[in-house]
Amino acid sequence: MRSLPSVRGPLLLALLTLLAVLPLHAGARLKDVTMIAGARDNQLVGYGIVSGLAGDGDKDPVYSVQSLANMLQKFGVTVPAATVSTKNLAVVMVTADIGPFLKDGARIDVMVSSFGDAKSLQGGVLLQTPLYGADGKIYAIAQGALAVGGFVGGAGGAGGATVQKNHPTVAKIAGGALVQREIPATIVRNRNIEVMLREPDFTSAARLAMAINDVFTNAATAIDPTTVRVTMPDGLPEEAAVQFIARLESVEFIPDVPARVIINERTGTIVATANIRIAACAVSHGELTISVANSQDVSQPNAMSKGGNTAVTSRTDTQINETKARLITLNEMPTIEQVAAGLNSIGVTPRDMMSIFQSLKEAGALQAELIMR
Repeated sequence: MRSLPSVRGPLLLALLTLLAVLPLHAGARLKDVTMIAGARDNQLVGYGIVSGLAGDGDKDPVYSVQSLANMLQKFGVTVPAATVSTKNLAVVMVTADIGPFLKDGARIDVMVSSFGDAKSLQGGVLLQTPLYGADGKIYAIAQGALAVGGFVGGAGGAGGATVQKNHPTVAKIAGGALVQREIPATIVRNRNIEVMLREPDFTSAARLAMAINDVFTNAATAIDPTTVRVTMPDGLPEEAAVQFIARLESVEFIPDVPARVIINERTGTIVATANIRIAACAVSHGELTISVANSQDVSQPNAMSKGGNTAVTSRTDTQINETKARLITLNEMPTIEQVAAGLNSIGVTPRDMMSIFQSLKEAGALQAELIMR
């Protein structure tokens, strides 16, 4: 037997360099599919007043009148609530998400929504509004001009016609809240860091732990389908957790995707993952269409007749159309490409395909989870 010629010198060096650069698998970064326990957002909410609405404010004074009177008292102005006009004001709810590790003075976006019966928030300005966390403490202060993504016009015009686009009673203020208090977050506990999958899965958690252990020996353990516990290497202080997490986020692995078919009957959308299988089966699908049309006819007496009246009669026409269906044998289809090609060969519409998927599931031929929306 002849031996293959050996690869030496520059050619061998170039080959080894190429193998070192090219990845064997195209995986997902840990950073893109997981989050670190403790590093999460928190929700804030507040109750405020929007001014400058040019007559489009609240018409019902139950909330707005008392709110305005209370606000004026803070400025040393005492006004009876019954004498306050609120046509240019609207009471609103202000919501925001504050991210982890945000310091005092950082800015966050806020959403403003009408709480009363204001017609529009267009052109309004949110007055200073404290935003509270779930613990009842103030974490941010919101204020600023509103950016409304819609409008309403023509109300009260000729014929009472009204034109509205989107929702004029919801607005946003980009960077409209100043953080007043940092929310404490702990990401390292006893030198352990918990990495949580956004899509819990046993196989994905096991693969993630293996990928981390390939970089940091015996550092990761899969606790449950969501959590992988990672222990910081010996000799690395907890103060270096940021650098360690940065290296963790660059670890790549291949998450497992379950076999799943999602059907949205309202929109006629079908989405299937790559792992679905269909066992060998026979499929026949026919289409039955029933059309019912109602029409009005006029019945009149004959010419020169002495009696009879003209009458309106109803007529109903019913048509039934049933297409011929043929029985088609589908061989075992282990890939999504073969499934799509096999079902498309029957020549059915997406809505007909929904019925076929449901029947395949009932027959046990569809080896995937079927989710109906």
